[in-house]
Amino acid sequence: MNALRDILSQGAQMLLVLGLAPLLTGFVRKVKARLLRRRGPPLLQPYRDLVRLMRKDVVLADNASWLFRVIPYLMFAGTWVAASLVPTFGNGLLFSWTADLIAIIALLGSARFFQALAGMDVGTAFGGIGSSREVMIASLAEPAMLITVFSVAMIAGSTQLATVAEFMGSDAVGLRVSLGMAFVALTIVALAENARIPVDNPATHLELTMVHEAMVLEYSGRHLALIDLSSQLKLLLYVSLIACVFLPWGMAPADASVGRFLFGALLYLGKLTALGLLLALFETAIAKMRVFRIPEFLGAALMLALLATLLRFVSGSL
Repeated sequence: MNALRDILSQGAQMLLVLGLAPLLTGFVRKVKARLLRRRGPPLLQPYRDLVRLMRKDVVLADNASWLFRVIPYLMFAGTWVAASLVPTFGNGLLFSWTADLIAIIALLGSARFFQALAGMDVGTAFGGIGSSREVMIASLAEPAMLITVFSVAMIAGSTQLATVAEFMGSDAVGLRVSLGMAFVALTIVALAENARIPVDNPATHLELTMVHEAMVLEYSGRHLALIDLSSQLKLLLYVSLIACVFLPWGMAPADASVGRFLFGALLYLGKLTALGLLLALFETAIAKMRVFRIPEFLGAALMLALLATLLRFVSGSL
C-alpha cells in the first residue's frame, strides 16, 4: 500500500510540473500585461500555442543534421526529469533520493549544451550569435549556481533537496545573513538561466540583443513546441527550487496522509502565484540591459554566493 502511494505521489509530481509549467508562463505574461494597462493574452494561451505547434508540420533546413532533429527531445526529457526531482508539495517522494542539487545542475547544463549545439548546427549567423551568448552567460551562471548550492549545503548538511527542505523548514535554521546572500544569488541566476529581463527578453526578436530566440529561430512544429515547453519547465523548476529551499513550509512529510499531500499541493500553488507575481512586478519595473553588462550582473551573483560561503566558514551561526 505504501509503495502504491509513493508511486502515485511521484507520478502526480511529474504530471503536476508538466501541467503547471505553461500556466505559470501564462500567468506571468497576464500580470505583466495588466501592470502595463493592457488586456494581454488569455491565461491559457501557452497551452493553445503548444497544441497549435504540435499540429503543424516540421520544416527543416537542407543542411540540418540528425542531431538538430533529436535535440528538442533530449532537452525536453532532461528538463522534465530535473523539474520532477525538485520537491513541490511533498518531501518524501519516491525519487527524492535522486533529487540532488548537483544532479539537477548537471541535467540543466546538458540541456543547455544541446541547445547551443542546435543553434550552431544549421550554420546561420543568428544561431551562432545566440549560442555564443548562451555559453558566455552559462560560464558565469553555472559557477554562481554551484557556489550557491555549496553555501546552502554547508548550512543544511546535504545537497539532497529533501534534506535541505526538511532542515530549512525546522526551527534550527533561524535568520542567517549567508542564506539571504544565497537567495539573492539564486534569484539572479534564475533570471539569467530563464532568459528573463534584464538579461534577455524572449518576447522580442531584436537581433542585437536576443539570446534564447536566436538559437531556436530555425525550429518549427513539434520541435519548437518541445523547446518552448522545456523553457516553461525550466522556469517552473527555478521557481519551485526557490520555494523548496527558502519557503519550504507546508510540504507534506514522507508518511503523510492523502489529505496532507493535497494541502501541500494547495500551498505550492499559492507559492507559485506569489513568486510569479513578484517576477512580473520585477520585469515590469526594470529594463533590459545591454549584452556587455550581463557579466557584471552575473558577477554580482557570483560574489554574493562566494561571500555567503566564506561567511559560513568564518561564523557558523551566520
